[in-house]
Amino acid sequence: MPWNPDQYHQFQAARCAPFENIAALITVREGLYAVDLGCGTGELTRQLADRLPGCAMLGIDNSPEMLSRAAPQARDGVRFEWGAVEDFAAAPGEWDLIFSHAMLHWIPDHRTLIPALLAKVRPGGQIAVQMPSNFNHIAQRLVVDIALEEPFRTALDGFVRYSPVLTIDDYAEMLFAADFEHITVFEKIYPQVLEDSDGVVEFTKGTVLVPYLERLGDRADAFMQTYRERLGQHMPGSPLFYSFRRIIFVATRTS
Repeated sequence: MPWNPDQYHQFQAARCAPFENIAALITVREGLYAVDLGCGTGELTRQLADRLPGCAMLGIDNSPEMLSRAAPQARDGVRFEWGAVEDFAAAPGEWDLIFSHAMLHWIPDHRTLIPALLAKVRPGGQIAVQMPSNFNHIAQRLVVDIALEEPFRTALDGFVRYSPVLTIDDYAEMLFAADFEHITVFEKIYPQVLEDSDGVVEFTKGTVLVPYLERLGDRADAFMQTYRERLGQHMPGSPLFYSFRRIIFVATRTS
C-alpha cells in the first residue's frame, strides 16, 4: 500500500497522544532488545528508544515511503528495516519488548497473529500495543457502504476491508492464555475537535481510505466526492467533535 507521510502527519498531534499513554506503561530497564512494528516515519520509534537506556531498537515497516522518512531518525542503538509484520511473527527470535503503535489493525486474523507475537516475547519481557478500534464509527462505516455501491464496487473488483480488531476481552484472554501477567487492557476515546466534516475526511484519507484510493484509479476523485458529501450529511456542524476509539494492551510474560 503506498502511504503518504505528509497526509498522515497532518494529524500528528492526535496520533501521538495514544503513544504517550502506551509508552507510560512500559517498564524501563537497561539494555532492552526491542522492536517497533509499523514504525512509520520513525520519530516515535526514536522517542521510545530515548526513554529506554542502552536499548537496541529495531523499527520495521513495509512502506518504502515511510522508511525513507525514517532514515534520519537512525542512530547508535536505533535502526530501521523493511519488513512485514506477518513475516516477523513467523520468524525465529525473542525480544524483551515488542511494541506496536497504530499498525496491527492492518493485519488480518488476530486470533493467529497475536499469539504468534506473544510467543516471541522473552520471559520477563513485555508486549505493548495500541491500535484503532473505530470501525463502527460512521466515518468508517460509510467507506464500506460506498465501496459496495456502483460504479465503485466494479472499480474495486469487489474489494472491501473489514477490521480484524477484536474486543478488549479477547485480547485480555489471549494474554492470560499465553502466560502473561500484569495485564492492562482498555479502550479509550481520543476526541478531536475539527472545523467541520472535511477535517474527518482528511484524517481518514491518510489511513482507512488508503487501500481504496490505491485501487480506484480514475474513480478515486468520484469516490472522495461521494464520501465527502455523505459524511457532511451525517456529521454536520462547525466546530465538529470527532471521537476516535483505540485499544491499548500491555502485559509482561511470566518469568
